[in-house]
Amino acid sequence: MRLRLPAVVGCNHRGFTLSVTLHDRLQFLQPVAQRGLFNQIQRGLEKEGLRVTHKGDLAQTEHPKALGSALTNPHITTDYSEALLEFITPAVSKLDDTLAFMQDLHRFSYRHLQDELIWPASMPCKLQGNESVPIAQYGRSNTGTMKTVYRNGLSYRYGRIMQAIAGLHYNFSLPDQLWPALQHLQGDKQPLETFKSNQYFALIRNFRRYSWLLLYLFGASPAIHKSFVEGKQHQLETLDDETLYLPYATSLRMSGLGYQNNAQASLKICFNSLTNYVTTLSHAIKTPHKPYAEIGVKVGEEYRQLNSNILQIENEYYSDIRPKRVAKSGERPSEALLKRGVEYIEVRCIDLNPFEAIGINKSQARFVDTFLLFCLLENSPQIPDDECEQLDVNHHQIVNFGRQSNLMLHTPEGEISREAWSHQLFDQLQAVAALLDSGLEQPEHQNALDLYRPMIDQPELTPSAQVLAGIQAAGGFVPFALQQAVAQAEQLNNTEMDKARQALFSQLAETSIQQQADIEAADQISFEEYLANYMANLG
Repeated sequence: MRLRLPAVVGCNHRGFTLSVTLHDRLQFLQPVAQRGLFNQIQRGLEKEGLRVTHKGDLAQTEHPKALGSALTNPHITTDYSEALLEFITPAVSKLDDTLAFMQDLHRFSYRHLQDELIWPASMPCKLQGNESVPIAQYGRSNTGTMKTVYRNGLSYRYGRIMQAIAGLHYNFSLPDQLWPALQHLQGDKQPLETFKSNQYFALIRNFRRYSWLLLYLFGASPAIHKSFVEGKQHQLETLDDETLYLPYATSLRMSGLGYQNNAQASLKICFNSLTNYVTTLSHAIKTPHKPYAEIGVKVGEEYRQLNSNILQIENEYYSDIRPKRVAKSGERPSEALLKRGVEYIEVRCIDLNPFEAIGINKSQARFVDTFLLFCLLENSPQIPDDECEQLDVNHHQIVNFGRQSNLMLHTPEGEISREAWSHQLFDQLQAVAALLDSGLEQPEHQNALDLYRPMIDQPELTPSAQVLAGIQAAGGFVPFALQQAVAQAEQLNNTEMDKARQALFSQLAETSIQQQADIEAADQISFEEYLANYMANLG
């Protein structure tokens, strides 16, 4: 597909845009959208889910061998806990294929879970204290040991219970042909790779400004089982004997709930440029933290953590969104970003939808695509410190009190109600949805906006309100989630898998076990030496 490039709109002598607006970009992209450019958007899903018993207790069994090696299987692995399954789809351009792949990953897993269920909620099931959450095991190779030691470090730093929270990560990348067109329109003279990374960071900045809307519309964790905060101070109210909640909460998962002694609260990770992001993140990885030093790295024969710095590795930084680049073997994520730029972004603030067997539905995905493209095409100035603080306040307000009428949020221009700002954003999203739909047979993105817009003025329609109503009807958080889990297990077990995918998953389960054995056999140095080499590469 060839793009016809217009004359450059309003640029200064350094090639920076002076007057290109969201409307200009939408108008410019309309012809190529009609020819299917945005049908090439690629997305992939990573979805977590706890294995539980039919009583709602966390499974204490090992990761099922029939699912393959958690170290080497590319599609079925574990996250923090041995009981926390993680399902990963490939990145493809057809949304229906992504969702079908995720459905079949669940179907395949249920064929091998015996009498266990996949917990459908983001907040965990009944827990019997910190030690009841088993840390994931990846075999005896240096690579596998490092993954387990990293998780051991999280246990010492934050506690295991917090790590039992599950979510859905939405990986999103735009077509390669979009970037030279936007670069020409904006009169940017930098290398294309630099421009692309800058634009992804512009998207991230706007995401941070407006992601409260996703938390409001898709938040689905307004309540928890009381075992989650056993022995901790909290501001939650009692709903029933077992359930705690906040009446207007949208996403307790994305609140500060469960974080203890969190050194990350002081981190100032900057998203104003790729260089600033990597520099501030790398600083945290290299900076010692006294409370973590007191834990110790190796005590006796036990490795308690990889190091005693503020962050052990990049992945320990918890953020709503991350710039990503697939790293080469032995390459650090930040190193890959600096060398080759941003490849895609990972949205991390989406709660599992307990009413969906795979945690998300097609309308949600269409809305997220619309929202992310809007974040890219809308002008995105850098975020100064005072605005950054306002964004944190907005986040706190929405996750804890988001369904409260006339909740006031902060903007650089002053306060605005959640309802008024939501309608303003939906008005802007409407034009972006129309652009995306111009390459489809049906107006799927506009239909998604039509589905979610009533939730602005009717908070009782939101997933968080529906979950709360379901909890009350079922007599508690655990009975509600179990009802959903049983129904979803029955649905998945009674529907057919794609035969090609079933064969693929079976083959990967078998070959991944052999791959793990090969990695273990290939190790030539001790873990102590392996870890020392790794830490030396921090620079």
